[in-house]
Amino acid sequence: MSAKGKRADRSGELGELLRAAMADKPFNELFAVSLDAHGFELIGDALLDALEQRGFALGDFDAVGALTAAAVPMVTAVMHAAHERGRELNGFVMDFVYPSIKGPSISGRRVVLLDSWLSEKSYVQTSSLVTLRNGNELSLDFSVVEHEGAEVVAIASLIGGVSGDADAGGIKVINPVSGEQRNLPFVTVFDEDGLRGGATEAEKTD
Repeated sequence: MSAKGKRADRSGELGELLRAAMADKPFNELFAVSLDAHGFELIGDALLDALEQRGFALGDFDAVGALTAAAVPMVTAVMHAAHERGRELNGFVMDFVYPSIKGPSISGRRVVLLDSWLSEKSYVQTSSLVTLRNGNELSLDFSVVEHEGAEVVAIASLIGGVSGDADAGGIKVINPVSGEQRNLPFVTVFDEDGLRGGATEAEKTD
């Protein structure tokens, strides 16, 4: 089987695990998948593959950060998968409770922010770092990261489903201190509607 075929099989397998976790629930933190030994491995590879498909190679970022508690296993999964591919990535957790960045220093680092599920249905249950504005654009308080001297290069989520800016592959973020706005690349592995409808992204493209 080709490498592409293997990736599609693994993506399909991960999609089945996520569909089971999502069943009959408007939102799920996905711990049943992310803290499962096999699910953990699938998630790390899937997130790195999705980033690579959007043009972010492993050498293009230095650390991955968790936007929510549900994203912490995603961070460690990506760190593990990167190690298996010969690249060492640091991880960190964003929080409004001092210190706001928990983990190794990210000063001068290029970072990717991760979440488990970012959509109109999930945002109300995520951290206060993420809000939904009137136009259904996500606003991310990225001043926490920039205050530490890091550069956010992308936001990645295992499941996505946000209209507005995200339809074009981006999320509008705002620095509430300076008022600066920016459109950051939004990378998703699975689309929420696709999972609920029974088709994975890999299945759609085959």
